[in-house]
Amino acid sequence: MPPPTPPRAASSAPLQSKRDSLENTPEAHNALGWLHTAHFLMSAPLLEQLPALALPEIAFVGRSNAGKSTAINTLTQQTRLAFASKTPGRTQHINLFGVGKGRSDDAVLADLPGYGYAAVPQEAKLRWQRVMANYLLTRANLRAVVLMCDPRRGLSELDDILLEVIRARIEQGLRLLVLLTKADKLSRAEGTRALSILRLQINGGEVRLFSALKRQGVAEAATLLWQWTRPESA
Repeated sequence: MPPPTPPRAASSAPLQSKRDSLENTPEAHNALGWLHTAHFLMSAPLLEQLPALALPEIAFVGRSNAGKSTAINTLTQQTRLAFASKTPGRTQHINLFGVGKGRSDDAVLADLPGYGYAAVPQEAKLRWQRVMANYLLTRANLRAVVLMCDPRRGLSELDDILLEVIRARIEQGLRLLVLLTKADKLSRAEGTRALSILRLQINGGEVRLFSALKRQGVAEAATLLWQWTRPESA
């Protein structure tokens, strides 16, 4: 009788295959190609200096060191579109990027500075929090908010405040996507648990595990942003 076959170690191949298949769907292909067109438009330290735009706008927000710049660069398949300051929390400008195939843009990405870094003076923190709140409450063409969160830390007090600020706009149709960054550092069980917790905490909106290193969640996130900026989704 031949010896019993030893059990095989768990493989990540099925997960990788699933991610590959998601990126190979026509919609994901269109979404990723669309995001790859992102290019710098302008930078402004004050809300009043931003131009009034008719294009749908997607704002990227999150605590300093939550992986916001990395996520933007990964989604757009560029290396330095969103630049992370060497001193977290020091860059306090809203950066706009145009997106659109062909000769004209059909959407805008807004990169808002990271918040909550301890070394930033309290006065600067409060001033920037007011700018962010005014932007999120009054930006007429804002279509969606993408919040970056390190699942190992969970939502911070400032994350909760931000979500409360936009709660009324979410009820009126503003889209919300929470990306749980650095998901490659989680086990499968930890990732499932983090998703369940965040879905309960935000009480509406989409939550996805996201890893720039493993490209986990990239196709899904890109597809959502693509769908949300199409005219039929308005």
